[in-house]
Amino acid sequence: MRYRPYIPQDVGELWDKLGSMMLSAPLFKDRAGFFPQMNIETEFFALNEGLQVIRKKLGEERYATLRAMSDQMRALFESDPDNTNGGTKAGRKLIREMEDILKSTAKPRTSK
Repeated sequence: MRYRPYIPQDVGELWDKLGSMMLSAPLFKDRAGFFPQMNIETEFFALNEGLQVIRKKLGEERYATLRAMSDQMRALFESDPDNTNGGTKAGRKLIREMEDILKSTAKPRTSK
């Protein structure tokens, strides 16, 4: 069976995706062995497709910002596969910045 990454469908799922990417960076390999075809290509495909799914909710400016951050983050992780030159740390910082942007997109919860 060919591995097909799950595409996030809303802001919350995209937030979860970024959280899982934080843990699996910089190689994005499934350490448990359930998804041996999981890699940087499949993870960034899922992230970018998820951004596309919620593009309308994000608005064009936020979408463009997040997409550029995704591209920059991938380049940083690819430049530091052994987590030795600071690229992974910088990539993880971008994940946190992306989470902040997504947080500003989410609707505030109303208390009952």
